[in-house]
Amino acid sequence: MKFRVATIEDIPQIHAVRTAVTENRLSDPNLITTDDYISFLTERGQGWVCEVDKRIVGFAVVDVWEDNVWALFLLPGYEGNGIGKELQRLMLDWFFTRGKDYIWLGTSPGTRAATFYRMTGWQEVGCHGEKEIKFELTKENWMKRQAL
Repeated sequence: MKFRVATIEDIPQIHAVRTAVTENRLSDPNLITTDDYISFLTERGQGWVCEVDKRIVGFAVVDVWEDNVWALFLLPGYEGNGIGKELQRLMLDWFFTRGKDYIWLGTSPGTRAATFYRMTGWQEVGCHGEKEIKFELTKENWMKRQAL
């Protein structure tokens, strides 16, 4: 496994991962455009990918404008190998070194993602929109967890 910062050239493979997931699926794959990816990777935040045999199998993107996790997804079959944890670590370490003290995300209830976030220290704080759980994480709690 190789972890690195995402580039614009990665967008086709990143989008392939995003549209291959079985939970938190997009209702329409065209809802996220190439321009959206470019904006989040170059202006609004940063992204990271995990490659296995030169194929992107997971990615994470953080949005510093809205202080949230825009995306963290893995190809089906790659869950449970520590990829999500490492992508999250890279993303949150980078985010919190930007002077940020708080981050949030939304995900569907009853999913592996919701379980993952609870297990990695995120606190459920209510709803995001009509169909998602809202989770929050503070820099202080993230740093405490990393020190363990």
